[in-house]
Amino acid sequence: MAKDIPPKLFGTDGVRGTANTAPMTAEMALRIGAAAGRYFRRGGSAAHRVVIGKDTRLSGYMFENALTAGLTSTGMNVLLLGPVPTPAVGLLTPSMRADLGIMISASHNPHQDNGIKFFGPDGFKLSDDAEVEIEALVAEGVEPAQAENIGRAKRIDDGRFRYIERVKSSFPQGMTLEGVKVVIDCANGAAYRAAPEVLWELGAEVIPMGVTPNGKNINANCGSTKPQAAAEQVVAHGADVGICLDGDADRVILIDETGAVADGDQIMALFAERWAAEGRLAGGALVATVMSNLGLERFLAERGVGLERTGVGDRYVVERMRSGGFNLGGEQSGHIVMTDYATTGDGLMAALQFLAEMVRSNASASTLARRFETVPQLLRNVRYGAGDAPLEAAEVKSAIAAAETALSGSGRLLIRKSGTEPLIRVMAECENQAQLEQVVGQVVEAIETASL
Repeated sequence: MAKDIPPKLFGTDGVRGTANTAPMTAEMALRIGAAAGRYFRRGGSAAHRVVIGKDTRLSGYMFENALTAGLTSTGMNVLLLGPVPTPAVGLLTPSMRADLGIMISASHNPHQDNGIKFFGPDGFKLSDDAEVEIEALVAEGVEPAQAENIGRAKRIDDGRFRYIERVKSSFPQGMTLEGVKVVIDCANGAAYRAAPEVLWELGAEVIPMGVTPNGKNINANCGSTKPQAAAEQVVAHGADVGICLDGDADRVILIDETGAVADGDQIMALFAERWAAEGRLAGGALVATVMSNLGLERFLAERGVGLERTGVGDRYVVERMRSGGFNLGGEQSGHIVMTDYATTGDGLMAALQFLAEMVRSNASASTLARRFETVPQLLRNVRYGAGDAPLEAAEVKSAIAAAETALSGSGRLLIRKSGTEPLIRVMAECENQAQLEQVVGQVVEAIETASL
């Protein structure tokens, strides 16, 4: 493998890192594009095409051009959507008969970061096996097509409008949002135009936020990771509900009329409860990750609904949904996956399902978004340096063992490395708040000490 190529490019959601720092450089993006082109062009010389979308990060221009160069050099024809939500790429890849879909985004990360996510011809994210093969092709280097076989690139001007129509089609026919006042925070990201347009076209009174992207303000004190500003606007305007998307609009956090925040667990609880009652919850279970609250598990069990847990990452949720025949899943962070409507998490579609339930039941957002009492949960992130392996340190292993013993029978402990950042996430749940803080604090302290 070439010295300048890391042995592991792909994390839990594509390739991600700080722009203009390895591996997120223009040169690497070109190599990745060329490798993906080689991978999807195997088995024939017929014309092949790829759909590329991006969010509003400044570095998106650079990566869009570099990927296009790499792809066209291997004979792929490129269709450029411009700024669109990640789920739009998942929807439009099969619709446009493309072999591959690419989204240039680092989701909820700050503007300095960027990423490259891949979708297969069916609109679902690529498997681990496919990513491993593409990594191997990146290491082999660019294998250009003959001059007469170089691909073309074309701008698709109506990509956003195609997505808007698909999103609106998930909302019940004959129902409108007339009389519903909605604050929508688009995080200065990919849905800054599409989300307000969808809500307005469905009849809502729309109060938009985070709709003035400048390349550097994506997710900056706004969106699903920072919902406080939107909560203030909900209360100030007397809105019925607030919707907070992240930078690429594949996740959503909701705010009720009192300004209280509802995470993905509460949203999934509502959908699973309603869908089960209506007989349309495939497999009789919800798919969620190990991070979802114990209160959600108890709430579902009381209603005869199962909970299938996966590793962290919406792609693993989707893989379990597809293998088990489930149609509802997601993450506490706000990825809500409804395979009856989309191939990946779609924050706007999930918000519309919540709004539809508000209209159908004539219930307030606070009534619908507070389905269960959460078990106290504490999550702390510990940053570590490149090359460090603090989880292998004896003192860290000892602290984790002690914490697991303390929580035995009353809660649970979860330690994991982030797949997108150099962070170790320490999460615990138990009814005793003081004990919760103590065990998490001890583990965090041990990891910080080992990282010095």
